[in-house]
Amino acid sequence: MKKNFLILLSIVAVATGCLKDNEIPPTPGITFNSIRNYGDSIEVLIDFKDGDGNFGLEQGDTSGVFDDCLRTYNLYAEYYEKQNGEWVRTVIDPCFNPNAAPFYYRVPWAKPTGQDQSQQGTITLDMITYYLPSDYDTCRFEIKVVDRDMQESNTIITSEIIKPQ
Repeated sequence: MKKNFLILLSIVAVATGCLKDNEIPPTPGITFNSIRNYGDSIEVLIDFKDGDGNFGLEQGDTSGVFDDCLRTYNLYAEYYEKQNGEWVRTVIDPCFNPNAAPFYYRVPWAKPTGQDQSQQGTITLDMITYYLPSDYDTCRFEIKVVDRDMQESNTIITSEIIKPQ
């Protein structure tokens, strides 16, 4: 019996020694995938990775660090228009006007299960854009995400697109 336990212990030690360490850093990272114009909306696809599995918000995450008006969200898409050849950011501040946060989102938390806590996947944003009247027809977005530890990802810039009319 003792001999079987030692064999089992050595197999477990060899097996765990061969496991790959998580190669995804704990700070979230995003990459731009695509952007499409559907007439009254824009769809943006973003690929993400988070090594420690703490990206996303639960429905009840509205107090403590999440109580601040900006930390209510975990995905921030800043809107830019091309005006006379220059990219100009249109500031839409949800702290000033709670109804003016059309491109800030709460991405839900898909809690990882098992030993590997890393997350990776694609986020699909359906952005309604009909309420952005302007004389300029070309736009893009600069996007970042924030995990539950308030670690910010890199910022990505989408391709430019002709705004839905």
